[in-house]
Amino acid sequence: MNTLGISSNCCLDVSLPDALERLLPYTDFVEILSDGRHSLFDFEETAASYSLRYSIHCPVSDGNIAEPNEKIRAASVEVIKDIAEIADRINAEVLVLHPGYCLDKTLFSASETALLRSIESLGKLQEEYTVRFAMENMGSLDCLHFRYPEFLDTIRDAGLGFCLDVGHAYLNGVLDAFLQKHPDHIHLHDNDGLCDLHAACGSGKIDFLKVLSCSVKTGVIECMNWKDTERSLEYLSRIPK
Repeated sequence: MNTLGISSNCCLDVSLPDALERLLPYTDFVEILSDGRHSLFDFEETAASYSLRYSIHCPVSDGNIAEPNEKIRAASVEVIKDIAEIADRINAEVLVLHPGYCLDKTLFSASETALLRSIESLGKLQEEYTVRFAMENMGSLDCLHFRYPEFLDTIRDAGLGFCLDVGHAYLNGVLDAFLQKHPDHIHLHDNDGLCDLHAACGSGKIDFLKVLSCSVKTGVIECMNWKDTERSLEYLSRIPK
């Protein structure tokens, strides 16, 4: 891995300006979770004022690009377009996207069709922007799309990149398979193989020696709090390069 950064996910207890101040002494690469108190719709100028490299995670609290309701699906893609415009203005390198979900099992097929429509739209949008769109693999809940490597061909055929979430992949028993798929970006956190803990690297069962040997340009620690982020930094620094 060429660059190891930190997600602002660990600093959601403070506003984005305060989060960037907290992260600045530890890294020059930050992934901004553009949601809530870290929304780039509110803090684009703040992000631009720092001499940091960025990736951006699209909002996760609202929107669903796999929603069968066309108005909601289209609006969700439009939000990604708006974030991509900001990403290019602040020279962000990666834009992480979630593939969506379906809570009603009877609509799962319709949700898959909606996701394919969104992927086609996002592939066309990718041609307009410099930032690299990267779709993230999801965890072990049945309502989530893109849990297994087989779907990756569909994503790449549309011209989109791939963000490997190692914790999600480990929960689904496919981390080794995903590591062979040449991810564009990686999310690093640990778990016990049972729950999506987003715990400190080295506190669970994931083999990070194998993960860090993967050929990938950028990755970020994506823990739920600052303490686990510090523990992850210390643990990962001890793994031979």
